[in-house]
Order: sequence, then C-alpha cells, then structure tokens
Amino acid sequence: MTTDKNVAAAAASTALLTDHYELTMLQATLRSGAAHRRSIFELFARRLPDGRRYGVVAGTGRVLDAIENFRFGKAELEHLRQAKVVDEPTLEWLANYRFSGDIWGYAEGEMFFPNSPVLVVESSFAEGVILETLMLSIMNHDSAIAAAASRMTAAADGRPCIEMGSRRTHEWSAVAAARAAYIAGFGTTSNLEAGRSHGVPTAGTAAHAFTLVHDDEREAFQAQIEAFGRNTTLLVDTYDVKNAVNIAVEIAGPELGGVRLDSGDLLVQAREVREQLDSLGATKTRIVVTSDLDEYAISALQAGPVDVYGVGTSLVTGSGAPTAGMVYKLVQREDHNGQMVGVAKKSKDKKSIAGRKYAMRRLCASGLAEAEVVGIGEAPKGDSNDRHLMVELVKDGERVDRSTLEDARDRHSASRAELPARALQMSRGEAVIPTIFEGE
Repeated sequence: MTTDKNVAAAAASTALLTDHYELTMLQATLRSGAAHRRSIFELFARRLPDGRRYGVVAGTGRVLDAIENFRFGKAELEHLRQAKVVDEPTLEWLANYRFSGDIWGYAEGEMFFPNSPVLVVESSFAEGVILETLMLSIMNHDSAIAAAASRMTAAADGRPCIEMGSRRTHEWSAVAAARAAYIAGFGTTSNLEAGRSHGVPTAGTAAHAFTLVHDDEREAFQAQIEAFGRNTTLLVDTYDVKNAVNIAVEIAGPELGGVRLDSGDLLVQAREVREQLDSLGATKTRIVVTSDLDEYAISALQAGPVDVYGVGTSLVTGSGAPTAGMVYKLVQREDHNGQMVGVAKKSKDKKSIAGRKYAMRRLCASGLAEAEVVGIGEAPKGDSNDRHLMVELVKDGERVDRSTLEDARDRHSASRAELPARALQMSRGEAVIPTIFEGE
C-alpha cells in the first residue's frame, strides 16, 4: 500500500521516473556484455511541431538536477525486487549506479531546429540508456512550453506577460511550466512553488470570489486597497464593468495601479475602459486582460490599449503542441574491435542519422541566422560571424554547467533576436532556417 510517507521518502530520487523497458534492456545487455560498450546517445527532434518556425530549448537545468538525483536507494531497489522488474545481478549494478560519462548540448534558452543535437550523452550503453525516459520527459515538456511562451512574448512585443496556468495542468507540471515560460520572456507567474524552487517572480491579486464574498464591489475594492495600497489591480468584470471602473477610481483615485478584464470582447472593452479611465484622470492605470489567451489573441489585442497579458491554459498545454517531439537515439557505439562506429535507425518515417554530432549557427554579415549547420564526426567550420552551439554540461559524471535561470532568459532573448523577422509571424510555416549536415 502506498502512503504519503512512502511518496515523500521516494521524492528525492528520480530513478523510477523511467520506463520499465529501460531496465529490462539493462538486464539483457549486462548478460550479453554490451552494457559496457562505449556509446553516444543523441536527443533531438526530427521535426518541429506542425506550423512552428523554431523551437526553444528548456529543461536543461532540470535534467542536470535530475541526473544528480538519479540514485537507486533501498526503497527503489526493494520496489524493483518485489515487482520482479529485473534480477538480482541487475539490482546490484543499479545499487552502485552513478552517471560517470559526459554530456554536451545546447545551452538552455537557445533556439533549436529539426535534427539539432540538443543533448549528446557519451557513456557506457548501460549508463546512458537508462536516462532516456527521464531526459525526454523533462525536455519534451519544458521545450514545448517555452516554444509556446516565446511565440506569446513575441506577439506581446514588449508588453508584460503573466503565467497563470497552474489550475489547468498537473501540480508539478505547473511549476515546470512557470520556469519554462520565464525563460521565454514571461515576467511573472502566479505559482508560488515556482517562486520558491526556481526564483521566478510571483504576482497575483484577487479572483471573482473575492468580490462575491463581500456585500458589493465597493466593499470588496475598499478591502483590497486597504490591504495592498492604491497600486493594486482590481478585477472589474464581476457585474458591470463601467460601474466597477467608476467605483475603483472613486476609491483609489488616479493612483489606481490597474484594472483586470476577464470576459467579453476584450479588445472592445479595453478601448472603452481606457477611454473611461483617462476621462477620470487615471491615465497611468494599467489594463490587464486574461481569459483563455494564446499567441493569436495576444497579437489581435496589440491593436488595443492593453498593458499586461495573463495567460493560462494555452501556455501550460503548449498552445496546441504539448510536446516538442524529441527522441533519444543511439548514434554511435563501440564495436568488437574497440572502434567507435555509427549506428542509425532506418525504419520508415523514423530514420536517424549515425555519428556524433556538433552544431553551429551560420550567421550572415548582419548577424541574422541563415542555417543550422550540424557536423557529423567533427565540428563544422565557420567564420567569425558563426556561432558554435554545443556547451559542456557534464564531465566525467560531474556537473560543470551552473547556468542560472536568468542566463537562460537572456540567452533566449539574444538567440531569438538572431532569427529572421519571418520567424515571429503567427501564420503557420516551416522551420525559419534549414538544417545542413556536414561530414561523414
């Protein structure tokens, strides 16, 4: 029987956040001897989600955290033993598991394209293969959220965006989503755990229930202003927007921080409310809009006097693309003579390309991206305008990358700025730059 105490005790380990067959492969290769062959795995997306022009790498920091906690303690081993997942020799191997290989990859916040080698894992087959599910779970989710968030912040064109989708997804997915959205330019989140765990700035004021629990809007607004000051944001669409705005400015004066609209024709209402606020002297009061926004709605609302966008459901579900479509494939391994040989999947529609990969962003003289150049077997050669993309993340099992969330956020901004202008179009399209292979 599982109890909350059991769950809490197991929470520190990430070892069972994996698929059954990772460990059955391990058992079989330990018997055959192939488990110890030097191997190179690659995490990449064969294609971008339909209609998307670029992807955003997010989750790298969480992956590195998860690998550090990928340990099979007594609780994990006993579960595997009782469930008869693997045999005793395999359990003994798992008890001593520590990743001792190298990991290279795109820095978090970087753009990626079809077949970009987002992560490259160099280790024994056994050490690398059991990380597959965990790495894909994190990278597929976080990169999908970051790509959607990037489209939204691009559409907002400098106007602040608030992540507020916690109630529309799994409780821990919400924390990861807030982190990914922050990388892609969202300024704040409603999720307090994201604030504690990742340092994402948090924000929030009140829901309709706050207004409804009071006898009238005046009483509710007065209570909120007394608690948080005149710079607070008041929700004005519980009953009648025009009347609520009048009451809000009457109580707070022209120093009122903001009003929030959460229903109706947001563009029309924003224009009407802006005119009303200005006529009341509240010319600096911000208009915050929420209500099932996505990048298309944000783009349309740019024509109105909206100051801040609050986005929930569409963001935490990837705005129609809830996964980045990444896969994790063995691309090179040691043969019987101790030589490294390329290997690749040849099945229809799911082909992979053999060999260890290196990546470079080819830039024109003005600094705009022209192509994703992937070298097979060796790094592609470029000129002074080009930018090599692979960074060392783990060396001999030790984490060497300690990039911060702010680093990833800055990197996203800089990398997106390198893309041609058509990358930010809301219409469906192909990858904005081609992926070119060089080498073997």
